Amino acid sequence: MTLKVIIEPGEDRGFVAHVPALKGCWSQGNTRSEALANIREAIEAWLETEQDKSENPSGPADVELVTI
Repeated sequence: MTLKVIIEPGEDRGFVAHVPALKGCWSQGNTRSEALANIREAIEAWLETEQDKSENPSGPADVELVTI
């Protein structure tokens, strides 16, 4: 899977990273490489959380699992 990651300088210091395709998937780091490593972890956690939600839907919905 390939996702676009936006890395920008932080307001005070360091770097902030986010994934536009994954709503709310943000991370940060003191260096660009640390921010990239942290956003990889955030992506994994985001995807795991979404998978858990799809396995335990809170309301009536059609659920489809798609392997990418």
